[in-house]
Amino acid sequence: MTTMEQGSGSVSAGRGEPLVVLDGVQKFFGQMQALKDIDLTVTRGEVVVVIGPSGSGKSTLCRTINRLETIDNGSITLDGQPLPQEGKALAALRAEVGMVFQSFNLFAHKTILQNVTLGPIKVRGMKKDEAEKKARELLDRVGVSLQADKYPAQLSGGQQQRVAIARALAMQPKVMLFDEPTSALDPEMIKEVLDVMVDLARGGMTMVVVTHEMGFARTAADRVVFMADGAIVEENTPEEFFTNPQSDRAKDFLGKILKH
Repeated sequence: MTTMEQGSGSVSAGRGEPLVVLDGVQKFFGQMQALKDIDLTVTRGEVVVVIGPSGSGKSTLCRTINRLETIDNGSITLDGQPLPQEGKALAALRAEVGMVFQSFNLFAHKTILQNVTLGPIKVRGMKKDEAEKKARELLDRVGVSLQADKYPAQLSGGQQQRVAIARALAMQPKVMLFDEPTSALDPEMIKEVLDVMVDLARGGMTMVVVTHEMGFARTAADRVVFMADGAIVEENTPEEFFTNPQSDRAKDFLGKILKH
C-alpha cells in the first residue's frame, strides 16, 4: 500500500468519487483529429500523469478540461456538472480548475503578492487582508515567501513557476491541471518545481499532469496515461507501466527515452 492510499482524514474523505469525467471526447483542428474518443475518469484525490510523444494530444486533452479548447463530440463533466459553454458559468468553472502552463503567465506589472491575491479578490470576493494572509501562506508553502513584494522579472523561472502554482492554489480549486510546467525551465530549476508538485500530490490534491518528467510520473502518479496519435493507448500504475508496458507504442516510447 502506498502512502497515498494510506492517506487519512480530509484527504481520504470523498476519495474514489469521479471528479473529472471525459466520455467519448473528440477534437478536430481542421482535418486533423487531435483527440480520438477519449474516455478518462479522474477520481477525487488522484494524480494522473499523461505522457506520450510530441503531437499525441496530451496538451489538447489537458486544455479541454477547463474549456480552453472546445470539443467537437463527447462530454466532459466536473464534479457531476457538464462544462458550461461561456459567460459567468464558464468563469465560475475555471475558478474550480487551477491551471499551470509552460509559460508562467504572471502579470509583469503586479507584485508577486498581487498576482496571487488578484483571483481570490476579484473572482471569489475575498477581502484584501484575508486574501493577502492566504497568499503569504501559499507563497511560504511553495518556498518563495521572501519574494512577495518583488515583480516577476526579478525572479528566476523556477520561482515564477512556483508563484504560478501558488496563484492557482489560491482559488482553492477542485482539480489542478499542469501542462508541461517544467519544459521552459533550466535543468536546475526543474527539481524545485517538481518538489512542490510532489508535495501537492501527497497532500491529496487532484491533479492531471502533462509532463516529460518520467521521474515525477514514477514517484507521484497514481496512474500513468500514455497517449499516441490523439488516443489513449494504455493506462496503468507507474510500476506496471514502466516495468511492463503492454503496447508496442509504449514499449517503443519508453525504449527511446529511458536509454538516455
